[in-house]
Amino acid sequence: MSAADPPGIQTLPDELADKADWLEPFPWYREMRETKPVRWDARRRTWDVFQYEDVKRVLADDETFSVNPRNADDFEEPDRPEEGLIFETMLFQDPPRHDELRGVVDAAFEPRAVRELEPRIRSCAGDLLADTLDADTGEFDLVEAYSYPMPVIVIAGLLGVPADDRDQFKRWSESLVEAANAGEDTAAVLDRQQEQLFEMASYFLAMIEDRRESPRGDLLSVLTRDQHGGDRLTHEEVLGTCMLLLVAGNITTTNLITNAVRCFDNHDLFPSLRGDRSIQRALEEVLRYRSPVQAMGRVARADVTLGAEQIDAGDRVVVWLGSANRDEGQFPDAGTFRPDRTPNQHLAFGHGTHYCLGAPLARLEAAVAIEELLTHTDELAVTHDQLTPTRSSLVYGVESLSLSYSR
Repeated sequence: MSAADPPGIQTLPDELADKADWLEPFPWYREMRETKPVRWDARRRTWDVFQYEDVKRVLADDETFSVNPRNADDFEEPDRPEEGLIFETMLFQDPPRHDELRGVVDAAFEPRAVRELEPRIRSCAGDLLADTLDADTGEFDLVEAYSYPMPVIVIAGLLGVPADDRDQFKRWSESLVEAANAGEDTAAVLDRQQEQLFEMASYFLAMIEDRRESPRGDLLSVLTRDQHGGDRLTHEEVLGTCMLLLVAGNITTTNLITNAVRCFDNHDLFPSLRGDRSIQRALEEVLRYRSPVQAMGRVARADVTLGAEQIDAGDRVVVWLGSANRDEGQFPDAGTFRPDRTPNQHLAFGHGTHYCLGAPLARLEAAVAIEELLTHTDELAVTHDQLTPTRSSLVYGVESLSLSYSR
């Protein structure tokens, strides 16, 4: 991930450009931890950080490492306003503005508020599985039928946007985290993203205008009220936050659910997990072992020494969460999936000020999704290993996952 790139334009390191390598980047991570734990990539003009303690330090130190891409030496403002909307969100704001923006929506994602959503989430999961399994084909695509639509229906309900629009939500979400494939014209990817961002901005502008006229009990109404009454949010911040919540509220959870099914299938855990309503520890190991977000970007605010390297102010830095979570110095037998691992202080949701706002919701959705999937099926198995990774250097998962089942 490049902090100075336009939103969504990501560039994978050459070592991960091949699809097979991005499906299993962990051998490369291990090599980097052992030989170049902090290294400069001249092509991407980026420092890569791989060891747990270094990654945690960067994430925790807001004074030295900024999330705002405008602090990068080579940052260029986007030509079109909608391309810069994502930079107005809490994701790319440092304290104290980050804390003010987050405070507007924080209450909706506190653990107590999230727990109250469980009946709605469980009902949604059951309905999706009933529709899928009633076809009685014996096989279905987990991503298409279940792990994508479930979290997007939930976040759409919280925001107050029609869940029936989820096909275009998926298109927009994938666009914002898209990376150019090896040999692909980056300009073509950028043009595609600009078109999708314009569509998304136009969609939410109409929704925001509607809530100004007719407020409801949803997050969109909260955002517009805070802008109009308290003058806490600018128009761009309202729009950008809507876009961020929709994308972040579905794409990470989709990949957490899908990665969990991959892990449980690979380690023959479905029988032991079936009927077990305390699978959260196993999901924590999924978060460590196959983190849905593999990397996060920062910009150095000041000259700093990290490891044995001197990083200059204005340099871009990428911390590899997926590598930190496999660091043998932090996790005994780190390359082994241990569903009962404890303690498990992984960094899958980040660390410090920018720790993921939606972590409680993602955990609950994933737990309910797996519980309901195992309740509604008997035999369950991944049917092939020809997997295609998501087109992103930030989000980690697969585009589809075919499952066989019996009821």
